Amino acid sequence: MKALARSFVYWKDIDKDIEDAVRNCARHKTDPAKAKVHYWEYPSMPWERIHVDFAGRIFEHMFLLIVDAHSKWLEVYPMKVTTTKKTLECLRDSFARFGLPRVLVSDSGSQFTSYEFQRFMQSNSIKHKTSAPFKPSSNGQAERYVATLKQSLRAMQK
Repeated sequence: MKALARSFVYWKDIDKDIEDAVRNCARHKTDPAKAKVHYWEYPSMPWERIHVDFAGRIFEHMFLLIVDAHSKWLEVYPMKVTTTKKTLECLRDSFARFGLPRVLVSDSGSQFTSYEFQRFMQSNSIKHKTSAPFKPSSNGQAERYVATLKQSLRAMQK
């Protein structure tokens, strides 16, 4: 905010005045403090941590996206239905080619919170982490690719 203000005007002690204005702002005093942003640690090797999410409905399909956090490699699976069973089929296919990840990050969708999915994670020694509810950016690896995929597929429609 200070840099933006300085790009338009300047006076001595502008930074201090902006800080004082923010500190004394009524809205600032009533809004709860923002939670500290958690950044994912960069994985030391490919397929150590993957991020998964669904994109769609586009062209009558949903798309399961699997993103390797180390290499940013993307796997995309078109799906007519997004059941736990179908989701696990796609993950098994991907794991057969790349191996099992140590950590899988997903949202709290029913496919990822079901008993069957949790059992699969446990039996394969995969740590399952869910992103914060109503905070898609906490699964940013997958969310970025969701936006890119949607944009690309819409461009193909034109």
